[in-house]
Amino acid sequence: MLSTIRPGDEQELSLAIQDACNSNVPLEVFGAGTKRAIGRPMNTTASITTTRFRGISLYEPNELVMTAGAGTPLSTIEHQLDLNNQQLAFEPIDPASVIGGENGQMTIGGIFATNLSGSRRIQVGAARDHLLGIRGVNGRGEIFKSGGRVMKNVTGYDLCRGLSGSWGTLAVLTEVSFKVLPRAEESRTLLFFGMPDEIATEVMSRAVQTPYEVSGTLHLQKPFAEQLRHEALRNMGQAITAIRLENFSSFVDARAEKLRAAFADYGEVHQLDDENSRLFWREIRELSFLQDGTDPLWRISTAPKDGPRFMTALSGFMDCRTAYDWAGGLIWVEVPATTDAGAAEIRRLLASIGGHATLIRAEPSVRATINVFQPLEPGLAKLSSKLKAQYDPVGILNPGRLYASI
Repeated sequence: MLSTIRPGDEQELSLAIQDACNSNVPLEVFGAGTKRAIGRPMNTTASITTTRFRGISLYEPNELVMTAGAGTPLSTIEHQLDLNNQQLAFEPIDPASVIGGENGQMTIGGIFATNLSGSRRIQVGAARDHLLGIRGVNGRGEIFKSGGRVMKNVTGYDLCRGLSGSWGTLAVLTEVSFKVLPRAEESRTLLFFGMPDEIATEVMSRAVQTPYEVSGTLHLQKPFAEQLRHEALRNMGQAITAIRLENFSSFVDARAEKLRAAFADYGEVHQLDDENSRLFWREIRELSFLQDGTDPLWRISTAPKDGPRFMTALSGFMDCRTAYDWAGGLIWVEVPATTDAGAAEIRRLLASIGGHATLIRAEPSVRATINVFQPLEPGLAKLSSKLKAQYDPVGILNPGRLYASI
């Protein structure tokens, strides 16, 4: 059992990391620990948690900006935003239950450290695009800050983007400042049933190209659709294709009707009202359609037009269960349990069409022997090594979690 350090302020955190650096003690860095089972297994001596860095220190609803300690629970953030009809527009996904944890425990620092964004990414961008400023402690034990509380203050903004998605391998975040946005007055979701993957991705791609500001698209193959908590949808026994519209109440219904008319040739179009639409996409954020699985799970990003072609090729080698998000550009794939979780075939096929793949769920013995994250091209690998050398020269922060050398 690893000893866990729970610093109460930046000075305590700085001293703890300095001690570890001087003694060459590798540290596991985490917030609430909801994503600890993602990445390569680490050989660490102790761990540091940011759970005591909590609380909202700044919230200006009129300026659409918030600052909070990295260990602040997402539930606390969203409660305050709800009171002002605002939201984290990139709607971070919560993969905890998919890898054996419990949903609803994420911290705001962990969200930005992993840059895991939800379905609305196709409209508003990724988590890192909403990050304005950070405070943290690097692997030398040095306290630093970067960025600001407004978007026009771009001093150090590239560092914010670089640390977002670094999975705790460069620094320990202690505070984050980020944009928030108004929550839409109304939500509607159009549904199609029984579409094959190729037609579904065509419909989703067409939908996001319309002027109606589609904020989410999703296609679940039948096995995944049957895992939904929404009883009526689960019992349909068919693949489900969903298109979300969000806007002012006076706009949504008119836009929904125009979309229904535009896609009438694809079959009957059903619709979820505001309450059911919000519940449905909350499910998707929590990845409910993946929770009952134990097989290896991949998160694959490629061009929307190439997704079905990639999956057709992969299905020639193994049985797969598939869901498409981001108009088909994000693919969730469950594959049979093998010694490499299908990594060789997945990466070989992706090399021919373009894209990258991350292994989200697999046994530790599998994650220890393959590249869990997409292998870096030589130029990016060199840059990543330089960043690691600058911010964590001894290599004590989450060593080997991303790659064997980082």
